[in-house]
Amino acid sequence: MKILNTMPSDDGFFMPAEYSKHYGCILIWPHRRDSWQNGAYAARRAFKALIEAISKSEKVIVCARYDDYDNAREMLPPEVRVIEMNSDDSWARDVAPTFVTNGKEIRGIDWGFNAWGGLFDGLYFPWDKDNRMARKLCDMLDKDSYNMRSFILEGGSVHTDGEGTLLTTEECLLSKGRNPSMTKQEIENTLCSCLGVKKIIWLRRGIYHDETNGHIDNICAFTSPGEVVLAWTDDKNDPQYEISKECLNILENSVDAKGRKIKVHKMYLPKPVCITAEECDGLDNMDGEPTRIPDERLAASYVNFYISNGAVICPQFSDDNDKRAVELLKELFPDREVIGIQSRDILIGGGNIHCITQQIPFFDKEIK
Repeated sequence: MKILNTMPSDDGFFMPAEYSKHYGCILIWPHRRDSWQNGAYAARRAFKALIEAISKSEKVIVCARYDDYDNAREMLPPEVRVIEMNSDDSWARDVAPTFVTNGKEIRGIDWGFNAWGGLFDGLYFPWDKDNRMARKLCDMLDKDSYNMRSFILEGGSVHTDGEGTLLTTEECLLSKGRNPSMTKQEIENTLCSCLGVKKIIWLRRGIYHDETNGHIDNICAFTSPGEVVLAWTDDKNDPQYEISKECLNILENSVDAKGRKIKVHKMYLPKPVCITAEECDGLDNMDGEPTRIPDERLAASYVNFYISNGAVICPQFSDDNDKRAVELLKELFPDREVIGIQSRDILIGGGNIHCITQQIPFFDKEIK
């Protein structure tokens, strides 16, 4: 593996859309007891269901700590590759490489990771094991790695259509815990140079009470060039209503890199999902303080789905809008199976299906 100090776009590389063809997907076996209740056993069952759904149509690589390797290997299907690799938590979207391609080969981008805000408003400390994972994964996959550790970015904060357009939020990328010395224009220039995009659509905020400072992958996602889904509620008393309305206005008054107007499909949210006292009791404290409090609202959204080669895997919350979300995705992805996964036990950790996955784009040469 070479560690590269050039810019991907200068080398002819770009970030493809998630709905383009994949080689496979990376996940991290859950283990952190202050994130995942009851020693992560409930979360592991949910991860297993997701992994089995993804593995129907693409390769899956699961990273497990030394202490958890045997458990992961025993629980997961034989076709799933389990490797030993240390991590601080299990958010593969944010700590695994962002892969870019030139159509023939792929390379990984090794962003800086500081647990969603570092010492300013990050969610845990230390995060050094997470910050090493991207480079380790590139080494394991025998893929060159772009050294962008000086720039703080999580994979969940960007979505691209693969045709030059990127979605993100100001709430996240302009937060004081990320890259406070950089202007918005400097951040935009870096994203364009790294991801090969020409146009960035900045939404103001993400899902209400999202502790990642409003990751884009929880509120809005491309489903095809020029089309997105947007998390939505008609309840004007919900704090999310004004946030989503503002996003809708921005999207409907935007064009993509190819000049197309953005078509927005409203994806109705579940009723507010709040953690119970019993679930809180199953979580360890962090530095002597609880990580969740009873009745705390969690950032539940159907937009946090994963697109595999053969399926779209969608969070489910035992809510009346579960079916509505699945039906919308069937309309938007007629060539893929839509699979609903009960994901409350993932959500308790702070994110959902998209947050724990990271796709590896297809390329001509086989990974060793």
